[in-house]
Formats: sequence, C-alpha cells, structure tokens
Amino acid sequence: MPEYLLAASLSVVVVVVLEAAVLRTGLFRKPAYWFALAVVLAFQVPVDGWLTKLDAPVVLYADWAISGLRVPWDIPVEDFLFGFSMVTLTLLLWERRKEAVR
Repeated sequence: MPEYLLAASLSVVVVVVLEAAVLRTGLFRKPAYWFALAVVLAFQVPVDGWLTKLDAPVVLYADWAISGLRVPWDIPVEDFLFGFSMVTLTLLLWERRKEAVR
C-alpha cells in the first residue's frame, strides 16, 4: 500500500476511534462540525487543486507514496483524508478543552 495512503487512512481511523472511545465530545453529531468541514473543503479544493495540478504542480508526490487516485483538479485522495484528520482532531481537542474549562 502506498505510504501516504496508509498514513492518511490510519490517521482517519485513529481520530474516529479517539473520538468514539476516549474523547466522546459528540462532535460528529453537531451540524456546526459538518458545516465547518464543508467550509474547509470549499477552500481546500481550489487551493490544493492549484498546488497539485498535474500540468504545473507546485507540490510533487512520489508515485510510490500515493494511490494515484486523484479527484477534482488532480488532488490526491490522500490529501482529503489527511485534511479530515487534521481539522477533526483539532476541533475534537478544542471541544474537549472547552468541556474541561467549564
């Protein structure tokens, strides 16, 4: 399995398990979370698309590191997995901290 795909997929699993088994913030049930992800996606697609476009890439990925599956504008699918994990973990920790302060 390509290295970045493995790492990005594992990060999604870790974040979801962390929420379900440890943090238990209820974030996945909040419409505001899904709205926030939609906003992130709305900015990620044009920026990441520009950075990774195959005809003039700013960011290059080694062929052995990615799956090769690219969705809109040549964005490697792994970037979406990583983005989900990064944003979700940040929001989970933020929610947990907010609960601890109360």
